[in-house]
Amino acid sequence: MIEVEHLSKYFGRTTAVDNISFRVEKGEILGFLGPNGAGKTTTMRILTCFLPASAGTARVAGYDVFKDSLEVRKRIGYLPENPPLYNDMTVRYFLEFNAKIKGVEPKQQRSRAEATMEKCGLQEVKETIIGKLSRGYKQRVGLAQALVHDPEVLILDEPTIGLDPRQIIEVRQLIKELGGEHTIILSTHILPEVSVTCQRVVIINKGKIAAVDTPENLTARLKGSERVYVEVEGPVDQVEQRIRQIPDVTAVSVESGGNGKRNGFFVESKVKADVRSQLAAAITSSGFGLLEMRRVGLSLEEIFLQLTTEEAEG
Repeated sequence: MIEVEHLSKYFGRTTAVDNISFRVEKGEILGFLGPNGAGKTTTMRILTCFLPASAGTARVAGYDVFKDSLEVRKRIGYLPENPPLYNDMTVRYFLEFNAKIKGVEPKQQRSRAEATMEKCGLQEVKETIIGKLSRGYKQRVGLAQALVHDPEVLILDEPTIGLDPRQIIEVRQLIKELGGEHTIILSTHILPEVSVTCQRVVIINKGKIAAVDTPENLTARLKGSERVYVEVEGPVDQVEQRIRQIPDVTAVSVESGGNGKRNGFFVESKVKADVRSQLAAAITSSGFGLLEMRRVGLSLEEIFLQLTTEEAEG
């Protein structure tokens, strides 16, 4: 549905997007993740025909964003970070107006606006002036204007920024419901956004793609991703020292301390090295009490930090 190949964008001597390539399949929700300034918004603006690229190609539903920009625009709904709302219009009139300018047939403009308000939970405020709405409702109206012409593709740039926790949950749920029916790229720097709503993630850093995969596969691929949590009864310093003596252990961090009490340890080891039996033997043979042991996967936050700091450390 979306194909990006060797895409680059330069602003003078500054490289905002550096030779990136990725695909988004039909009906997929793809998380486009990166720190502020990584190149996310620039990529979104190229895909939505707001900016020309400096090099490379991008296609949406088979149409080139440079050669067939009008066809691409018909098939895309775009929610920028700051939604383009007319605060002196009512919700209903604003959506009917958007349906008109986006080429919806005159006889269908009212019904499309009504259907979109229903889908986005706006029925109870449809006759309200947009300027009087809460931030959460304004964000829903912004999403509705992206949806009103029933596009094949939705591109959402930081869709929950500035919302309160309840509003964030509601908007995330709405995005999940739209997946499958629409192909969605969700650009964000908020890590839980991706893990909650997206099937795959593209991580971009300094304009370059750092990874493209599911969060689960990213965890399996990363260096040092083998991790075990153990809870041990015994002096924290002595237990930590004994664990560090195990040959395949690469790092130990203490979750809680207090000599003679229960202490938690995160133990990292070399890739594909299962140190659980060695851990159990080392702890029990030293006279400590082994209270708990379990594998622990890397969180998306840890994946993100590792991928975006490798370049600086290398």
